[in-house]
Amino acid sequence: MASYSWLSHHAALMLLLINWREGMHCIELSVDPPGDLAVLDPGHLGYLEITWSPPASLINRAECPKLYQLEYFNTYENSWTVIRTVRRTYTAQFDLMKDVRVRVYTLLSGPCTNGTLVKSTSYIELVQKSPSTGLVGTAVKDFVCVFHNMEYVTCNWGGGPKMPANSQQTLYFWHKELGQTQECPKYTISNGVRSGCNFTGTFFPDFTDINFCVNGSSPEGPLKPTYISLQIQNQVMPATTQKLHLQTGPNAQLEVHWERPAGRVPGNCLEWEVKHNQERPDGKTSTQQITKKTILTLPSVHDKQRNCFRVRSRLHKYCVQRSFWSNWSHEICHPEEKQTSAEPRWDMVPLYVYTAVAIIAILVLSLCVWAALKVRSRQVKKLDSHTTFFAKSSALSVAET
Repeated sequence: MASYSWLSHHAALMLLLINWREGMHCIELSVDPPGDLAVLDPGHLGYLEITWSPPASLINRAECPKLYQLEYFNTYENSWTVIRTVRRTYTAQFDLMKDVRVRVYTLLSGPCTNGTLVKSTSYIELVQKSPSTGLVGTAVKDFVCVFHNMEYVTCNWGGGPKMPANSQQTLYFWHKELGQTQECPKYTISNGVRSGCNFTGTFFPDFTDINFCVNGSSPEGPLKPTYISLQIQNQVMPATTQKLHLQTGPNAQLEVHWERPAGRVPGNCLEWEVKHNQERPDGKTSTQQITKKTILTLPSVHDKQRNCFRVRSRLHKYCVQRSFWSNWSHEICHPEEKQTSAEPRWDMVPLYVYTAVAIIAILVLSLCVWAALKVRSRQVKKLDSHTTFFAKSSALSVAET
């Protein structure tokens, strides 16, 4: 029995020694960074593919699960984005007019590390410089896309400060549901120059990066390209509110309510800004407030006050990241302004009335002159006939004598 116990303790010590040696081996195991890091451009306006290969020292270590930590600098957010993946490829959006910066670590776990996640002390890095193509000062500015009431999209831009005469700008776009880039279907022309694109009839998917590129040519050389990436649900501008109602309630309350504009914009995603202008004997005041309701009640108003309201809307932050305010509605007031008929003034008489009066006066004057001349002509004829008769009578008397 004692011999059996001794053997058991010996076996346990040997097992512990083996495990300790394996543990020391795992702890001493160095983890190398990946290799063959590359960034590939399939021509999708900044949507690039990042690839790498496993470290050469771990290619034959199938018992060691490998994980990779990818870090790339997001120029749109001006910060590093960190991704952990078991794959050896990843696609991300970059601004091609800025440097592309990517680095990858190796992470090792499993039996090789006693279940501990070990990260390589170094990483493989790639910095890809932006192309310096295009004339300086010719990149477009103020590029804005608007999803009008979630019905159609328009994009507009301004010319660069050093844009040469006779320049021709071109817009291309791409998203994941397109096989290749496409050109603007219908350009907006301003002063003979392309200044926007109308995408009426073009489908853009929600919550998907839409990539745009505006470049072009000129007699002096190629224009500097501009790359923009956005998601269309963040570009919505609701339609203008058309129907406002104002009514008085008990205790001199004043209630203004309005109807949501028709269209595809979800009503539960809208918030409203109400502008209230109040005219009192002691002056005017203006206030604005934001609400998710379509009604606003003033506790009490006085007879000597005049209250005017107008509203506009946008999508709130719980539905989208950002949105455009709609245009202001027409103004509605209480009490309504009385329309008084103004006394006609001579200086307000239209020009054609003066012209008609002048023509009539000329016609009347002409008729009077014509009538006067007619009467005078008859009188002259009578006088001539009397003179002739008198002359004949005198001649006859002389002859008879």
